[in-house]
Amino acid sequence: MEIRKLRPDEAPPVELLWLADPCKVFVDDYIQRGQCYVADRDGGIIGEYVLLPTRPATVELVNVAVAEREQGKGVGKLLVLDAIKQAKLLGYKTVELGTGSSGVAQLALYQKCGFRITGIDIDFFVRHYEEEIWENGIRLKDMVRLSLDV
Repeated sequence: MEIRKLRPDEAPPVELLWLADPCKVFVDDYIQRGQCYVADRDGGIIGEYVLLPTRPATVELVNVAVAEREQGKGVGKLLVLDAIKQAKLLGYKTVELGTGSSGVAQLALYQKCGFRITGIDIDFFVRHYEEEIWENGIRLKDMVRLSLDV
């Protein structure tokens, strides 16, 4: 498996992007403003993440997704660790991210990679998403914000 920048001649892997974020408006916005990286195995994209500059010396990891057939095999962790490495190489000092409060596996993954919880954006998904999102039998309402100094 190779993790690489999405080439300018390649279409963004929208099915994966929507897997992590069902709001097409948000995805379209940050795919234009950020840089997409993909996990490529045997010529097929099996995962992705997007780095989005937000403030001087700060970048946000706004989308991490792994194809359903590849989940549970460590690809997500490799993507997050690569995002941290890329942020360092690009000169950023802080990597931030937000994830749903009902995503227990995601919260564990990010903390295993060194991220610390910095806050909660109450009702983020209620305010910004037209349709309800359910995960692990819980209606997603709040966004957990995490950060890592690199």
